[in-house]
Amino acid sequence: MIYKDDPDSIRGFLEDTSNLKSGRTPGVFFPESVDELAGLLKSAIEEHRCFTIAGNGTGTTGGRIPQGEYVISMQKLDRMGEPIALSPDRAYITVQAGVLLEKIQKKVEQSGWFYPPDPTEKLCFIGSTIANNSSGARSFKYGATRNHVARILLILAQGERLNLSRGVCRADRDGFFRFSLPSGREMIFKRPGYQMPETSKHNAGYFSEEGMDLVDLFIGSEGTLAVIAEADLLLTPLPPTIISCLVYFKKIEELFSFVRLLKEPANNISPRAIEFFDGHSLELLAARYPEVPDKSAGAIFMELETTPEREENDLDTLFGLMESCNAMSDESWMALDRDEQERLREFRHALPLIVNDWLSRQHESKISTDMAVPEGAFRELFDFYCSSCEQRGFVYIIFGHIGDAHLHLNILPRNREEFIEAKALYRKFVDKALELGGTLSAEHGIGKLKVEYLVGMYHECGISEMARVKKYLDPFLLLNRGNLIPAAYLETKTH
Repeated sequence: MIYKDDPDSIRGFLEDTSNLKSGRTPGVFFPESVDELAGLLKSAIEEHRCFTIAGNGTGTTGGRIPQGEYVISMQKLDRMGEPIALSPDRAYITVQAGVLLEKIQKKVEQSGWFYPPDPTEKLCFIGSTIANNSSGARSFKYGATRNHVARILLILAQGERLNLSRGVCRADRDGFFRFSLPSGREMIFKRPGYQMPETSKHNAGYFSEEGMDLVDLFIGSEGTLAVIAEADLLLTPLPPTIISCLVYFKKIEELFSFVRLLKEPANNISPRAIEFFDGHSLELLAARYPEVPDKSAGAIFMELETTPEREENDLDTLFGLMESCNAMSDESWMALDRDEQERLREFRHALPLIVNDWLSRQHESKISTDMAVPEGAFRELFDFYCSSCEQRGFVYIIFGHIGDAHLHLNILPRNREEFIEAKALYRKFVDKALELGGTLSAEHGIGKLKVEYLVGMYHECGISEMARVKKYLDPFLLLNRGNLIPAAYLETKTH
């Protein structure tokens, strides 16, 4: 077991991309095997240790930043197997929690397979993507990470292992899970008793539904219930041909019409990703990409899986939809080969880098949203974002996963006064999204930064349900304190 407590080694574990500055820890453990990880947790009570589980620092909500606890870094648990075919259209690969997502995707593609989850940051640990139920652009077709996990090996808070395959343990008709640990200890507890929002993406709080699989309780639980040590990931055949494009529009209404047509099954086109850039986003990108046309109200980035035999027909269909919505077809960007698609992908991922560069000159943090709403409420939330920012004269951009009615609004404060005003406005955005039946977080999770808002979504009874489950599986509150559940609910008695 590697252990480090010198300031230089610790410093990197006191930050992620959230800009949270309050991290502190006595030291960092680096288990090099699952046995070492289990032993570390087994001795936690005797050694008077609590732990924050650290991924690779790509999170945006402060989840891996300790508040005085010891840190367990997962980076040494990085073994990866080979893809194993189950059928011509199904395979799996076994990976430990510290393997980089990017390495998994590259490895399986070399064997003709495809791991669909595609969060923007490829340097995240796969265990973190499972703990956070990460999604991304391709979730429009494939859903979030939970759809692609067949098995997880968990180390429970007191060091016991739970090797959990999908389909083995489900909640009974009364909502109870019943299973045995290797030690023979019987576990019986009830799933959280609340309703999930009717959004296509949701990543705020513990998953719960009738007859749910126990695997899904741990996926998205942000490391508060157990440590994910290993997983079997489901793979599909690598798509033979991809059509990528960036389609510009002069009018926002025509852009929204185009999105509706892309999602209409009768049009015989089925994108795996539909992403949005508003006009302000394009203005920022134009400084680096002069080919961005002037006065475009917005653009849609799209990826479509096809075959060599269907490609021409799919292109004809796509061009027909573009024409029917008055797209700026001549200025739009079609990427049909791998090199051009890589350039277009770089364009898509350049926006956050440009934003961070802009903010570095302003010396203020951005205020960003991660809410999603049901499809029918999308336009109302979008208009509310725009009008609220325009009224206050904010610099802002809106971009993201329009296919899932999930857009990111970034307010870019120019001074401390604007930051304070924008922070107050964020709460109004949360209230509006929840009023429309939406979710506080569609993909980034809660971590430490959004804990205070979660009560507004689930109310006290819902948070108490989460606390009940947390305290059953982690009765001594050893794991990821401060994440997801407000501390006050863990200090009171739950039933």
